[in-house]
Amino acid sequence: MEPPARTAMQPILTLTVNPALDVSTATEEVISGHKLRCHTSRLDPGGGGINVSRVVQRLGGRTLAVYTAGGPTGEAYRRLIEAERVPTLAVPIQGSTREDFTVDETTTGRQFRFVLQGPELSEPEWRLCLALVADSIPVGGYVVASGSLPPGVPEDFYAQVARLSRLHGARCIVDASGPALSEALAEGVFLVKPSRRELGLHVGKPLDSAESQVEAARALVADGSAEHVALTLGGEGAVLALASGVLRMAVPQVTVRSTVGAGDSFLAAFVLRLAQGRTHEEALRAAVAAGSATVTTAATELCHREDVERLEAGLAAQARDGSA
Repeated sequence: MEPPARTAMQPILTLTVNPALDVSTATEEVISGHKLRCHTSRLDPGGGGINVSRVVQRLGGRTLAVYTAGGPTGEAYRRLIEAERVPTLAVPIQGSTREDFTVDETTTGRQFRFVLQGPELSEPEWRLCLALVADSIPVGGYVVASGSLPPGVPEDFYAQVARLSRLHGARCIVDASGPALSEALAEGVFLVKPSRRELGLHVGKPLDSAESQVEAARALVADGSAEHVALTLGGEGAVLALASGVLRMAVPQVTVRSTVGAGDSFLAAFVLRLAQGRTHEEALRAAVAAGSATVTTAATELCHREDVERLEAGLAAQARDGSA
């Protein structure tokens, strides 16, 4: 059987059990005990899986986002998602969708991020999330489970998603930290995307050197925990470990305005390029381009397609020049 054409695109399902209405603003200086006058505020529908779906759609991919929503905040969240025309399935919950706050300090350029815990989910609510995922899993496609787990959701929740994905012939990707990540790795997944800090916490030691980073990523592949490990290193680029070896990629030089959503954008572009039948190197290049494009946007805004494709082309040109 011939391989699928490069234009073939496999669907991508995302799951966000703890979405957040992202509120961002700016003030001249953050001072304790003072009333801080803020600039114009911005609202965005945030959360790992939702951000992945938003970027996948912006880059021309097929996606369906499953997420929870409740209370007045949840209603505002729904309207924002609908305005972007991202295909979704919302799981109604009794609690109110959380808010996250990002405040830029204009005098210093520092950014302060306040991440709230989120509402507690009942067992019927989180089980409904699993049921909707099971009913919507694209055979041969990808399931991206991303973000923190709210109170009430068991630590092995993403491991259960991985199990469902395998049973339905889909590839599960997990972007999480702490026990949720460890449980998913114990189950075995197609890909994980930890940061250096998240992977260090998982292995129980700081990953300060390039050698230790590669060693930790390759160990997860070697023991069958993940087929791919995409390790993000901020300004130092990214590392992709897989059975055939390790790929490294530096980030392009850009002006950083906000790092919010950069990891989600990285993951979205990586999965999309795989879903389009591209090579691992092409997927990593697109991921680095998307993450870099996102950090050039203000507050909680995500990357734009024209910026991603421009940076992607630049990285490809650098690779060709380096191999010439």
